[in-house]
Amino acid sequence: MSYISNTESDVRKMLGVIGADSIDDLFADIPPEARLHEPLSLPDALSEIETDTLLKKIANSNNALLPFAGGGSYCHYIPAAVDQLSSRSEFYTAYTPYQPEVSQGTLNAIYEYQTMICRLTGMDVANASMYDGATACVESVLMSVRMSGKNRIIVSDTVHPNYREVLRTYGWAAGLEIEETESSDGKTGVSDITQRINDNVGTVVIQSPNFFGIIEDIKKIAGCTKEHSVHLVVVVTEAMSLGLLKSPGECGADIVCGEGQSFGNYQGFGGPGLGILAAKETFLRRMPGRLVGKTVDAEDNTAFCLTIQTREQHIRRENATSNICSNEGLCALRAAIYLSLKGKNLRGIAELNHRLTCYMKNKLVENGIDPVFSHPFFNEILINCADADRIIGSMRAEGYLFGIDISRWYPKYKDCVLLCATECVTTEEIDQMISTFIRVRGS
Repeated sequence: MSYISNTESDVRKMLGVIGADSIDDLFADIPPEARLHEPLSLPDALSEIETDTLLKKIANSNNALLPFAGGGSYCHYIPAAVDQLSSRSEFYTAYTPYQPEVSQGTLNAIYEYQTMICRLTGMDVANASMYDGATACVESVLMSVRMSGKNRIIVSDTVHPNYREVLRTYGWAAGLEIEETESSDGKTGVSDITQRINDNVGTVVIQSPNFFGIIEDIKKIAGCTKEHSVHLVVVVTEAMSLGLLKSPGECGADIVCGEGQSFGNYQGFGGPGLGILAAKETFLRRMPGRLVGKTVDAEDNTAFCLTIQTREQHIRRENATSNICSNEGLCALRAAIYLSLKGKNLRGIAELNHRLTCYMKNKLVENGIDPVFSHPFFNEILINCADADRIIGSMRAEGYLFGIDISRWYPKYKDCVLLCATECVTTEEIDQMISTFIRVRGS
């Protein structure tokens, strides 16, 4: 009882120091309707044996659905070596590499990851990864604002809807003016961007392949932004496309960001993701997070260390470029292992993805289902699908994860479904899926 009494006394003292009457005052900013007013309704604790039995029962009820949905999270085959190597204890339990002398393995892996990302994106520097694609996009915009001093941002509406929503949330808190363009026929309108650019605009954000799977004309848009000294941020949500398409850097991007989940990381019901952020060298000291550098020690041996550390947890404090507090090291490690295993064959995998999607498109056309757009694409196509909710549900019952109804984000594309094909499906499975879709649609 004395312990409890002392604790309550300490709490009262701390509340007095900060000028609060009760602990509830600390949560005053949380709306009452969002607070928990009664204990969680949880079952009683189970023994280990009972827990094991329950989990097996739940696992056995899972349905293995053939994946034909993408929209920012993609099913790709992951070699067993990725799981095996990334689960080694020296990697799996490693923490932030504050002390380079005892973190050479982790630092080496991060350095290789950064190098690979730079080569794929055509950028000069890449950081040691971010939380996910959405926050990487936001951090790219904030980095651009720090460089330009201009807080007006133009964002194409073909950028992933979730990314734009996260950007709006951060932008509201950071005092940014975010203006969205309206796409024409599934692509970003270059003339629309040109008309919107003025002296207050410092950043333009596009995505390629965009949310509809369409490949944007980065080079043409970059010509427009460079003419007005505006930074161009290119978002990539399907990292596999970097193995086939000309890099955003070669096309004129200033910053490249996006989601790296496709490289050796599972979808995991939506996470964790792997945020990619790479840029031209001029952004080096404005980049969030940390960068690993390669050097030699006193005995001329190769050594790695944290060269740039702009996090508030390091030396920057209130001058930090970001409050990101994790380098997603394990996800970046898996990406580095995956890319090292695939090497130049990454192009072959990307080509296979594209061939399968083309095959799916052609089979749909043969059955009288034309894509909504006719532009060059990668991995994904948009089709008209009357009564989309019913069909998606019926296809799930047949064993297919059948695309994404995009009307919740784009009302003008009512009953349009975004379909995706990767190397995890075969041409035979595509044939079966389309046959099932035709039957379900007609029922």
